[in-house]
Amino acid sequence: MKPTIYDVATKANVSISTVSKVLNGTGSISEKTKRRVLDVVEELQFQPSLVSSAKKAMKTIGLLIPDVSNPFMAEITRVIEDHGRKKGFNVMICSTDNDSTKEEEYIYMLKQKYVDGMIIATGLKNTRAVRELIESDMPVVMLSREVPYLPVHTVLADDFQGGYEAAVHLSQLGHKRIAMIVENISNPTIKQRVNGFKEGLLVSGIVLQDNSIYYSSLDLEESKQLSQRILAEQNERPTAIFVSTEMLAFGVLHAAKILNLDVPSQLSLVGFDNSILAKLSNPQLTTIAQPIVEMGSKAIELLVAEITNKDQGKSKVMQRIILSPCLIVRESTAEVKKI
Repeated sequence: MKPTIYDVATKANVSISTVSKVLNGTGSISEKTKRRVLDVVEELQFQPSLVSSAKKAMKTIGLLIPDVSNPFMAEITRVIEDHGRKKGFNVMICSTDNDSTKEEEYIYMLKQKYVDGMIIATGLKNTRAVRELIESDMPVVMLSREVPYLPVHTVLADDFQGGYEAAVHLSQLGHKRIAMIVENISNPTIKQRVNGFKEGLLVSGIVLQDNSIYYSSLDLEESKQLSQRILAEQNERPTAIFVSTEMLAFGVLHAAKILNLDVPSQLSLVGFDNSILAKLSNPQLTTIAQPIVEMGSKAIELLVAEITNKDQGKSKVMQRIILSPCLIVRESTAEVKKI
């Protein structure tokens, strides 16, 4: 099997982008590091792909998403693809599974493919790779994700507002014993939803205790088992649950069915995203709707504008766009029963 650039980077103990800079004679790399990389290249007999060094007018955009099977990401990908084509760009989709190694590999691969720009909607555990990408002068837009302190276009839904509206809705229905299930509190997006939910409850006279916030992966079996444990508490069972993403809502619905709890008369449930799953669930899910079409189209608009400005030699002006979500009331929430 022929050695790859990943083999070179691993053996030389450097990043893939460092290997690329050494091979292409770009960037500020110390002579010691250059020598180490070149020695490994010679040792492994690595031969880079022969791609024309001239920038190709491929009219292609790279899109990094965490999981193509996630309905919200699938829907926003479709919007990006449709609007990209209207602007004359093809879209190359890469699903990273929120894996930092995959993120770096895909970013390097897209750069080598000479894409015109990238939209990054993945969890971005590897901020170093993104920093190096931005420093390489590649047009980049962050979508539904934020990397503080980096000069990059960002398009977000107001996650704090979304969490706030979910809390106010449940409190207005009379719920006081409320729980929240979240996927990853280290994700700034999810953290804002938690903070907004806490604030919405607080202004309604309810304090969400830390032990009422539960953590789960998006695995259906894991979220179902967690929900069963939460709902099995007869005395302190919550009358309402807010989930940070709709994938988790199905675990709650499965658990409620197993425990013979009716949704919404015995348990109210609010999701976040308003993907197709919200309408297909039984009962249909009350949810916080992210403005999917506006987010995807705005990301394309910003990226194409930067690509155009770069080609014309214009200076960059970074924008941070925050769009408002809205509450969609369906069948999974109801007034709490008076005991």
